[in-house]
Amino acid sequence: MTFTPENFNIWFELPVTDLDKAIGFYEAVFQTKLVKEDMEPNPVAFFPTAEMKGRGGHLYPGKPAAKGTGMTIHLPCPDTLEASMDRLVEAGGEVVSDPIQIPYGRFTYCLDPDGNSISLYTA
Repeated sequence: MTFTPENFNIWFELPVTDLDKAIGFYEAVFQTKLVKEDMEPNPVAFFPTAEMKGRGGHLYPGKPAAKGTGMTIHLPCPDTLEASMDRLVEAGGEVVSDPIQIPYGRFTYCLDPDGNSISLYTA
Protein backbone atom coordinates (compact mmCIF):
# COMPACT_ATOMS: atom_id res chain seq x y z
CA MET A 1 0.00 0.00 0.00
CA THR A 2 1.24 3.51 -0.84
CA PHE A 3 0.55 6.45 1.45
CA THR A 4 -1.02 9.25 -0.63
CA PRO A 5 -2.64 11.91 1.56
CA GLU A 6 -4.75 14.71 0.10
CA ASN A 7 -2.03 17.18 1.15
CA PHE A 8 1.46 16.01 2.08
CA ASN A 9 2.35 19.30 3.75
CA ILE A 10 0.58 19.79 7.08
CA TRP A 11 2.03 23.19 8.10
CA PHE A 12 5.30 25.07 8.20
CA GLU A 13 7.11 26.92 10.98
CA LEU A 14 9.38 29.80 9.98
CA PRO A 15 11.89 31.01 12.59
CA VAL A 16 12.45 34.77 12.83
CA THR A 17 14.70 36.89 15.04
CA ASP A 18 12.10 39.61 15.75
CA LEU A 19 8.50 38.42 15.60
CA ASP A 20 6.84 41.85 15.42
CA LYS A 21 9.23 43.05 12.70
CA ALA A 22 8.65 39.84 10.72
CA ILE A 23 4.87 40.23 11.06
CA GLY A 24 5.17 43.72 9.55
CA PHE A 25 7.28 42.39 6.68
CA TYR A 26 4.94 39.54 5.75
CA GLU A 27 1.81 41.67 6.14
CA ALA A 28 3.30 44.31 3.81
CA VAL A 29 4.41 41.82 1.17
CA PHE A 30 1.25 39.70 1.12
CA GLN A 31 -1.29 42.47 1.87
CA THR A 32 -2.81 40.43 4.68
CA LYS A 33 -3.11 40.31 8.46
CA LEU A 34 -1.24 37.63 10.39
CA VAL A 35 -2.91 36.30 13.54
CA LYS A 36 -0.63 36.65 16.58
CA GLU A 37 -1.28 34.27 19.47
CA ASP A 38 0.57 33.49 22.67
CA MET A 39 1.12 29.74 22.46
CA GLU A 40 3.38 28.07 24.97
CA PRO A 41 6.29 28.10 24.91
CA ASN A 42 6.41 30.96 22.35
CA PRO A 43 4.19 33.57 20.76
CA VAL A 44 3.48 32.77 17.12
CA ALA A 45 1.94 34.58 14.14
CA PHE A 46 -0.25 32.49 11.84
CA PHE A 47 -0.59 33.11 8.12
CA PRO A 48 -4.33 33.37 7.46
CA THR A 49 -6.22 30.79 5.42
CA ALA A 50 -9.90 30.77 4.46
CA GLU A 51 -11.81 30.24 7.71
CA MET A 52 -8.41 29.35 9.25
CA LYS A 53 -8.69 25.93 7.62
CA GLY A 54 -6.35 24.22 5.22
CA ARG A 55 -2.61 24.08 5.01
CA GLY A 56 -0.83 26.99 6.57
CA GLY A 57 2.02 27.98 8.74
CA HIS A 58 3.34 30.42 11.26
CA LEU A 59 6.26 32.58 12.29
CA TYR A 60 7.91 31.99 15.65
CA PRO A 61 10.85 33.48 17.56
CA GLY A 62 13.83 31.30 16.72
CA LYS A 63 17.15 31.00 14.97
CA PRO A 64 16.83 31.02 11.16
CA ALA A 65 19.16 28.89 9.05
CA ALA A 66 22.15 30.70 7.58
CA LYS A 67 21.11 33.13 4.84
CA GLY A 68 19.59 31.24 1.92
CA THR A 69 20.51 27.76 3.20
CA GLY A 70 17.22 26.56 4.68
CA MET A 71 14.28 25.04 2.88
CA THR A 72 12.17 27.24 0.60
CA ILE A 73 8.53 27.94 1.36
CA HIS A 74 6.40 28.89 -1.65
CA LEU A 75 3.75 31.49 -0.77
CA PRO A 76 0.88 32.81 -2.93
CA CYS A 77 0.92 36.36 -4.30
CA PRO A 78 -2.21 38.42 -3.60
CA ASP A 79 -1.86 40.10 -7.02
CA THR A 80 0.83 40.08 -9.70
CA LEU A 81 4.24 38.55 -9.16
CA GLU A 82 5.91 41.84 -10.04
CA ALA A 83 3.84 43.88 -7.56
CA SER A 84 4.62 41.35 -4.83
CA MET A 85 8.33 41.47 -5.70
CA ASP A 86 8.27 45.27 -5.43
CA ARG A 87 6.60 45.14 -1.99
CA LEU A 88 9.07 42.52 -0.80
CA VAL A 89 12.05 44.74 -1.69
CA GLU A 90 10.39 47.83 -0.19
CA ALA A 91 9.78 45.90 3.05
CA GLY A 92 13.43 44.85 3.37
CA GLY A 93 13.56 41.51 1.56
CA GLU A 94 15.74 40.47 -1.36
CA VAL A 95 14.72 38.99 -4.72
CA VAL A 96 17.39 36.44 -5.70
CA SER A 97 16.10 35.15 -9.05
CA ASP A 98 14.33 36.33 -12.13
CA PRO A 99 10.72 35.11 -12.47
CA ILE A 100 10.60 31.43 -13.43
CA GLN A 101 7.84 30.13 -15.69
CA ILE A 102 6.50 26.65 -14.98
CA PRO A 103 3.52 24.89 -16.62
CA TYR A 104 1.11 25.93 -13.86
CA GLY A 105 2.34 29.41 -12.94
CA ARG A 106 5.31 31.68 -12.21
CA PHE A 107 7.50 32.18 -9.18
CA THR A 108 10.68 33.82 -7.98
CA TYR A 109 13.10 32.98 -5.18
CA CYS A 110 13.54 35.56 -2.43
CA LEU A 111 14.94 36.07 1.06
CA ASP A 112 13.09 37.62 3.96
CA PRO A 113 14.96 40.06 6.26
CA ASP A 114 16.16 37.10 8.37
CA GLY A 115 17.59 35.30 5.33
CA ASN A 116 14.80 32.69 5.19
CA SER A 117 14.33 31.36 1.66
CA ILE A 118 10.81 32.02 0.38
CA SER A 119 9.22 32.01 -3.04
CA LEU A 120 6.53 34.30 -4.37
CA TYR A 121 4.13 32.25 -6.52
CA THR A 122 1.27 33.12 -8.84
CA ALA A 123 -0.84 30.78 -10.98
